[in-house]
Amino acid sequence: MSPAAGIEKVKKAGSAAAHSRGAKLFGRNTVASIVAFTIDIALLFAFVEWVGLSYLVGATVAFLIAMTVQYVISRIWVFSHSDQGLVKGYVLFLLNAGVGLVITLAAFAALLWWAGLHYLIARLIASAIAGIAVFFLNAVFNFKEL
Repeated sequence: MSPAAGIEKVKKAGSAAAHSRGAKLFGRNTVASIVAFTIDIALLFAFVEWVGLSYLVGATVAFLIAMTVQYVISRIWVFSHSDQGLVKGYVLFLLNAGVGLVITLAAFAALLWWAGLHYLIARLIASAIAGIAVFFLNAVFNFKEL
């Protein structure tokens, strides 16, 4: 095997390993997101139906609580190899969650008002959109594992 062919083989193997690692991280993040989302939706329902908060205020408070739960899961299980400090990682996670909150609320409002969807269906769709963006923000800029 020529040196060039050997280098190309190593590059392909590295690329496949990176892809596999990214897929594993995304899969674990999806599980953590589902747990956090379940908490988020349950709190949203409780805040709107039982406490009497508006949809947007209830969604905001529920989202922030759920993101804290997701950080703990992400820190322990999803991005466990990260060298990011605990406090700095949490601050960056919350900043990324803030970006996610803006995306979530914008999509949530649009789906409520323009598409006329039920608030729980709108929240589900908005969360899927924001969740993908927040995963990449955390994987690349916070935990630096992609």
